Amino acid sequence: MLARLSIRDIVLIERLDIDFVSGLAVLTGETGAGKSILLDAFALALGGRGDAGLVRHGADQGQVTAVFDVEARHPAYALLAANGIESDGEMILRRIQYADGRTRAFVNDQPISVQAMKNLGAALVEIHGQHDERALVDAATHRRLLDAFAGLDKDVAALEALWEARRATQVAVDEHRAGMERALREADYLRHASEELTRLAPQAGEETALAERRAAMMQVEKIAGDLRDAHAAVAGTHSPAPQLAAAARRLERRAAQAPRLVEPAVRALDAALNAIEEARQHLDAALAAADHDPAELEQIEERLFALRAAARKFATPVDDLAALARRFAGDLALIDAGADKLARLERAAAEAETCYRAAAEKLSAARRKASDKLARAVNGELAPLKLDRAKFSVPVETDPAAPGPQGFDRVEFWVQTNPGTRPGPLMKVASGGELSRFLLALKVVLADRGSAPTLVFDEIDTGVGGAVADAIGARLARLAEKAQVMAVTHAPQVAARADQHYLISKETLDKGKRVMTRVASLETEHRREEIARMLAGAEITAEARAAAERLLRAAAG
Repeated sequence: MLARLSIRDIVLIERLDIDFVSGLAVLTGETGAGKSILLDAFALALGGRGDAGLVRHGADQGQVTAVFDVEARHPAYALLAANGIESDGEMILRRIQYADGRTRAFVNDQPISVQAMKNLGAALVEIHGQHDERALVDAATHRRLLDAFAGLDKDVAALEALWEARRATQVAVDEHRAGMERALREADYLRHASEELTRLAPQAGEETALAERRAAMMQVEKIAGDLRDAHAAVAGTHSPAPQLAAAARRLERRAAQAPRLVEPAVRALDAALNAIEEARQHLDAALAAADHDPAELEQIEERLFALRAAARKFATPVDDLAALARRFAGDLALIDAGADKLARLERAAAEAETCYRAAAEKLSAARRKASDKLARAVNGELAPLKLDRAKFSVPVETDPAAPGPQGFDRVEFWVQTNPGTRPGPLMKVASGGELSRFLLALKVVLADRGSAPTLVFDEIDTGVGGAVADAIGARLARLAEKAQVMAVTHAPQVAARADQHYLISKETLDKGKRVMTRVASLETEHRREEIARMLAGAEITAEARAAAERLLRAAAG
C-alpha cells in the first residue's frame, strides 16, 4: 500500500507530504483546487509521461516520491530483482522532472529506466477515472482478470510452460528438417567434398606448423655449405692437427734436455690440438642437425599447396578446413540417419502438442464455467448503481486454430445497457458514467484478485447523486476492506464513508502574487464542515451541517 507521498515544486505545489493508511481515503475540494495536479504528480512517480510544464514556475526541477509498504510475496519484488534492486519490504519510487523536459527515475535510491518504473508502478497502483480505459480496453486484460477471479493463475503458468515445450520441440523438428532438406539438395557435392577433405585430413594449426618447419629448413640449407667447409678445415686432409701433434711429440722427446724452453711450447700445442678437436665436435653436431632429407622439404611444400588449394576451393581459412570437414560429415549423417531422428523429433513434438491442447481445453472449460460466475457476481452489484436494467456478460470465444501461451481463448467483457438493445463490448456500448460504475462493480467483485494493492478512483461518481452516490461510496468502502482505496470525489455520500479525509485547497500568498495548493487532513468537526460544503455549496447552512452529521453517523453505523 501507499504509505507516504511527497511532492516538491510541482505546478502549484511547493512542498507537500501526505501519510496514508489502509482503508478508504478521499480527497475533496472545490473545482480547480488542485486535485488533478496531485494525481498527475502521483502518476509521474509511477512512471507516467514527464512534462516540463509540471515544474513549478521559478524552480529548476520538481520531484515526487512515493513510499510503499509491500507484502513479501508481491510480484513487484520480481520486477525489482530483474533490475538488480534490493528491497526489505519498503519500496521508494522517486521521479525528478527538470524544467528542460528531462526526467530521472529512482527506486530505493538506485537509478532505473522510466519503462521499468512504469511496470513497477502498474504492479503497485491502478488509477481509474471516468474516462480511463486502461483496465478495460484490452481483451487480454479481461482474460487475465477472469483467470484471477477463477483462481486459474497456476493453471495458466503451467500452460505457458507447456507452450514453451511445444515451441521448443517444433523448433527442433523444423531445424532438423531444414538441415535434411539442405543436405539432400547438396548430396552429390557433399559426398565429393567430404571424401576430398577426408583424404586431405586437415588439422587445426597445421598450416602454421608446416610453414614454420619449411622456413627453418630453408635457413639451414643456406648455412650448410659453410659448415661443411669449416669441418673440412679442421678435420679434412688439410687439417693442421696431424702436423701439430707430430711437432708436439718431437718437442716432448727433447723436454729433458731443456725443460724450461720446451714445456711451455708443448702445453700451447696441446691446447691448440684440444681446441681443434672441440671445434670438430661442434661442427659434427651442427652438420648432423642440419642434415635433412630434401624430399621432406618437398613434401612440406606439397602439403601446404594442397591445404591452401582446398581453402581457396571451399572459400574458408586453412585452419577452418577441419571444422568444415566435420560439418560436411554431419550433413551426410543427416541424409543417412536423419530420417530416424526426424521421426523421433516429430513424435516428441506431437506429444508436446497433445499435452498443450489437453491443458488448453481444460483451461477453456474452467474459464467458461468461471465466466458465468463472474457475470452473476457483477450483475449482482449493478442495481444499486442505477444499472438495474443493464446486463453484464463474459463471453469466452475459443479458437483452437489460434493457440497462444495462455491458451486459445479470447475473453471480452460485454454489456447490454437496456433491454432490447444489442449487447456489445463494454468499451463501445457503455457511456462514460456507466463505464465508471461497471468498473467499480468489477473491482468490488475482484477486490482481492487481479488488482494492484492500491486503487485510485478519480471522480467516478461524476454525474450521479443521492442513492447512486451512496451505493458508490458503500462499494468503495467494501473494496477498501481488501485493498487500499483512494478516491477523488465531489459526492458527500462517498466522502462520509472515508477512513481518511483530505481537503485540497488553494492559498494565496505574498499579497496575491502567488497561489499554492494545500492539503489538510480533516478530523471530525472539520470533516463535517467540508461534507456540509459539498452538500450546500458556497453558503453552508445549519440544514447542510445536520445532513452532513447524518451521513457521517450512517456511514459509521
